[in-house]
Amino acid sequence: MSPSSKQQEAEDSEHNPQVVVTTTGATHSIRHDRSLWRDLTAYWILGLCNNYGYVVMLSAAHDIIAQFNDEPEVDDGAVAGTGRECHLVSTGAILLADVLPSLFVKILMPFFPFWVNVRIGIAVAFSAAGFLLVGFANAEWMALLGVIITSASSGIGETTFLAYSSRFNKNVISTWSSGTGGAGVIGSLSYATLRSLEVSPRDTMLIMLIFPAIEAFAFWLLLRRPQMLPVTTVESTEELISDDKPLVGFKEKMSYIKQLFKYMLPLCLVYFFEYFINQGLFELVYFEKIFLDKASQYRWLNVDYQIGVFISRSSVNIFQLNKIWLMSVFQFINVVYFLTEVIWFYTPSIWIVFVIVLWEGLLGGGAYVNTFYRMSKEIPPGRQQFAMAMVVQSDSYGIALAGFLAIPVHNAICGLPAAVRSVVW
Repeated sequence: MSPSSKQQEAEDSEHNPQVVVTTTGATHSIRHDRSLWRDLTAYWILGLCNNYGYVVMLSAAHDIIAQFNDEPEVDDGAVAGTGRECHLVSTGAILLADVLPSLFVKILMPFFPFWVNVRIGIAVAFSAAGFLLVGFANAEWMALLGVIITSASSGIGETTFLAYSSRFNKNVISTWSSGTGGAGVIGSLSYATLRSLEVSPRDTMLIMLIFPAIEAFAFWLLLRRPQMLPVTTVESTEELISDDKPLVGFKEKMSYIKQLFKYMLPLCLVYFFEYFINQGLFELVYFEKIFLDKASQYRWLNVDYQIGVFISRSSVNIFQLNKIWLMSVFQFINVVYFLTEVIWFYTPSIWIVFVIVLWEGLLGGGAYVNTFYRMSKEIPPGRQQFAMAMVVQSDSYGIALAGFLAIPVHNAICGLPAAVRSVVW
């Protein structure tokens, strides 16, 4: 091979991670960057569509289930004898119904054959079935089943897409994360907008069937097919470094998990603290006699949170932070603030809460995208597929634990005497 040819292939390898390196030292470029926009765009759309149903399904299912409940609603929402504006069932109970099926799927998927087309076909079908079940539910169990199926669809998709990203340019991690952050903002706003236009919950679900169709288009038509992963040649006398070898067998995979704890534990803690705030404490924050009523305050705090998540999940090409554990420390400080705030009501202005909630969202989204971006650089290509599929479980562990803890803590705070906000700006 001429020096100029070697130099050209070295440049191709530097700008394009999808290069096959054989053990004889030869390199072969298998992809041209001029079409990279297809992969990046496809992964953004896949992130959006995969998480969209997860974002909107809980509020939609609640609207559907409400029609099966003949009991009159309590007007003031205050717990008897305390004067606090809250109910003795937190949104943590609803969170568990949505996150546990996804967690169960994420635990199992890394040990199943990686039949990517079958997996995504199931994820798309489940997503569509979830919208249809909730939309046409004539009993509570049908609406609940729709929530469960949608959660499973999200779990299958997230595990598969992140594992599949190991075969593409590492920047698809950035666009995937941005898309999942966009799902929070677009999902919450689109559902609220359709409902404010007096579109029925059933028609809203039918309109949202477009998202499984877009997901299928992005995966099978827009996303380019990856070439073979690194291969060896029979002429080779060299052996692959042991740390670079793909994992084979259940025992080998289980043994490798301990090396992933440095990614899993900080991400789990960030999401544990984050969802403990969102599902146990958010709805207890209340400012009287301002421009927003109680329901609007809760709704806009959630939108504020989703904006923070979207910004940070879209920022990894501008700012990277390898020390994810710092984000878990900052998120714990947020827990302390919200826990003391909902007990004593000492914050003088809701705008301070909006700033802290935005910061909370920035931390959560930043932990997610920086974890997987760091993995794409540090973990050998042959092991990235399994590693991504394992580490993606971490946020679900944290969310599930937060849901369990949020219920008793929320109820305990509801039982306390109502606090009085003495200073208001």
